[in-house]
Amino acid sequence: MIFIKGLILGFSVAAPVGPIGLLCIQRTLNKGRLAGLLSGLGAATADTLYSCIAAFGFTVISQLLIREQRWLHLVGGFFLLYLGIKTFRASPSNQAAQLNGNGLFSMYLSTLFLTITNPMTILTFVGMFAGLGFVGGGTSSVWSSFMLVLSVFVGSAFWWFLLSGGVSLFKHWFDTGRLRWVNIIAGMLMAGLGVFSLVSM
Repeated sequence: MIFIKGLILGFSVAAPVGPIGLLCIQRTLNKGRLAGLLSGLGAATADTLYSCIAAFGFTVISQLLIREQRWLHLVGGFFLLYLGIKTFRASPSNQAAQLNGNGLFSMYLSTLFLTITNPMTILTFVGMFAGLGFVGGGTSSVWSSFMLVLSVFVGSAFWWFLLSGGVSLFKHWFDTGRLRWVNIIAGMLMAGLGVFSLVSM
């Protein structure tokens, strides 16, 4: 039962299409399914780290993240703006790029970093876990907390698997012209979200 609840939580946190979703879609179309999947897994890893902090009650870390959220928002906003401009200017290709290990790893790291600069994610998990009675290791055992964190990762990763796989199925429909528009729209949206993040500080 704990595992099922964690799956639902992980999936529901990952599913709303935001900056990471846009990156996953754009990279799947331009660089292939694996690039899109690894981009999503970077976000899933960040979600797992935050859910781990919430589940095991790392109070000092969570308070530090929340206290320094202005600086994290600043860094995340500029990084999102950079990714948006880079995506906007990217030239589409008719075939997936041949990415080496370093290229794929950078895809993973970029979304991990982007997600981890949003400390409000930890408040989401704290609230969700509180509703399930799994905050701070109070009434829950270490094993049940571990299972909950693991299932959050599986649920989040499953969403990114579905998204990258679903987008890749329709990739043949996107010629060079359409891919260019995908880059333009995704880039503008990401850059806009970056500017909004900076202005909202």
